Amino acid sequence: MSKTARAAVLREIDAPLTIEEIEIDDPGPGEVRIATAAAGVCHSDYHFMNGHYGCELPVVPGHESAGVVEAVGLGVDYVEPGDHVITCMSVACGACKFCITGRPVLCSTPSAQRPSTSAPRLTGASGPLGQLYNLASYADSMLVSERAVVKIRDDMPLDRAALIGCAVMTGFGSVVNTADVPLGATTAVVGCGGVGLSTILGAVAAGASQIIAIDVQADKLEVAKRFGATHVVNAAEVDPVQAVLELTDGGVEYSFEALGRKRTSEQCFEMLANGGFATIVGMVPEHQDLEINASQLLMEKTLQGSNMGSNRFRLDMPDLVDRYMAGVLPLDDMITARVGLDDINDAFSNMLNGTVSRSVIIFDQ
Repeated sequence: MSKTARAAVLREIDAPLTIEEIEIDDPGPGEVRIATAAAGVCHSDYHFMNGHYGCELPVVPGHESAGVVEAVGLGVDYVEPGDHVITCMSVACGACKFCITGRPVLCSTPSAQRPSTSAPRLTGASGPLGQLYNLASYADSMLVSERAVVKIRDDMPLDRAALIGCAVMTGFGSVVNTADVPLGATTAVVGCGGVGLSTILGAVAAGASQIIAIDVQADKLEVAKRFGATHVVNAAEVDPVQAVLELTDGGVEYSFEALGRKRTSEQCFEMLANGGFATIVGMVPEHQDLEINASQLLMEKTLQGSNMGSNRFRLDMPDLVDRYMAGVLPLDDMITARVGLDDINDAFSNMLNGTVSRSVIIFDQ
C-alpha cells in the first residue's frame, strides 16, 4: 500500500514551495523507500526553483539527504530495512563505457525512473509529481532506485551524513578527484558556503601549502579559517584576482569556483599561475557562456568542470563518513541552522542572503 508523506512541492517557477500531503507508492523492483532524517538546503535546487535550469512541474525538489531504509522492492539485496543510507543524485548504470572505466559520474544511461507505463512513485492532489534528481528529498519519505543510495555505518549522525550527499562530496571531491591536487600546491577557493568549505577541507586533506579563501562576507571568511584556509580575501573590499596574484607572487596552481556564477568563474581562470587549473564546482546557470582570454591558453592554463566531485559514491561517501567519525572532517561547524520542513522557504531566503553556511531540514522520525 502507498504511504502518506509531507513534502515541499514546486508548482510554479519563482514561487514559494508549498507544503503538501502526498502519496508515496510501495517500492517496486530495484527500489528503496527511505524515512528521510535530514536534507540540506542547497543552491542546486534553487536553480530549478528560479528557472535557471529547466524541469517539468510539479516536482518535489531536494537531493542532499540521509535517512533510514523503511522497505525494499523485489531484487534489492544491497540494503534492507533499518540500514542507514545517504542518497546520491549521480546514479550510474554500472555497464556503460564511463562506468566500467572508473568515471561513473559521467554515466551515459543514468536513468533511475520508473517506466512510463508504471504507476508514479509520487502523487499529489492534482496528479503525479516529479522527483528532482530522481530523489525528491524535501519529503519525510523518499522512494528511489537502489542505485541512488549508499549504505553507511549506524553511528554516523544523519544530519551530518546528509551534507556528504552533495556539498561535502562535491567540494572535497573536486580537489582530490577532479583536480587531483598534489602535496604542496597553492590553491584558492571562491565562495565559502557549504560547497566552498568542503573544497577547503579537500585542499587541507591534499596537503596544499596555501589555501586562499575568497568571499564577500567577513563572517564566512572567519569560518573558512577554522576549516583550514591559510589566507582570506574579502572580495567586497579588494579585487580578488589582484589579491591572489599578490599573495602568490603570480597566481595559484589550482583555483576552485564554488558559487556557480559567470564572473567568479572567469576570475578563477584569471588568478591562475602559468600551467594552472581552474575547476568550476558550482552550477553556473544553464546556457550561460564563460569568457576567458584565449591568449592565456598558450600559458597552458586549463578551465575545467567538476560534476559532483567526480565521485564514485559507494567508495567515496563511506570514506568521508569515516573521516568525520575520526575527527578530521569538521562537519559540525558547517551546519548553521537546523529547521523544520515548514521553514524551508525561509531557509532558502537565508541561503540567498548569505547568512548561513548550510541549513538542514530535520524530519521527525
